[in-house]
Amino acid sequence: MVVLIGGSSHVGKTMIAHMLVSKHGWECISLDYIKEAFMKSQLGSPGDRSDYEMRYWMWPFVAEIIRKAVNSKRNLIVEGCYIPAEWAKSFTFAELKDIRCVFIVMSEFHIRSHISDIERYSQRVERRTDDIIDMARLINCSREFKEDCLKTDTFYIEIDGRYDDESLFDSVESVIQDANPLEKGIIL
Repeated sequence: MVVLIGGSSHVGKTMIAHMLVSKHGWECISLDYIKEAFMKSQLGSPGDRSDYEMRYWMWPFVAEIIRKAVNSKRNLIVEGCYIPAEWAKSFTFAELKDIRCVFIVMSEFHIRSHISDIERYSQRVERRTDDIIDMARLINCSREFKEDCLKTDTFYIEIDGRYDDESLFDSVESVIQDANPLEKGIIL
């Protein structure tokens, strides 16, 4: 099975991916690493693309990695903000049976109420160079991801109250276990 964890910046995608790796022993790929590899190797030409543009520029390459994992029956987690909400269009019906996707976003209320916590925990899993947290950008990014999820019927988890690692992890696990959840969103 392949698990895609997408969504806005600083929501805990990498942390949840690491928790899944610890629990299940699956392989994991960070799309931040793929983006950096493209930029440093000069194999592609990402140029000065925004994160939104990078999402669509990188996606055909990422989709082929996912397809290879599905066809090889490998368990893989792919995490990052470079997964488009319409990701499912890249796969056949048969391939989709082995892919689960969840996007994680934060409500504007949560971001405004917990910006100091977001800043404090931003380096918890990995050290990010030049990581400047811009509240307006976080609000816009989360809002756009949620709107995209609603348009494309992609499952999302919205953090609205207090951030709780275990509740978030349990919610992601429930999406992984349920191939066709009745609800298309959870608010924590």
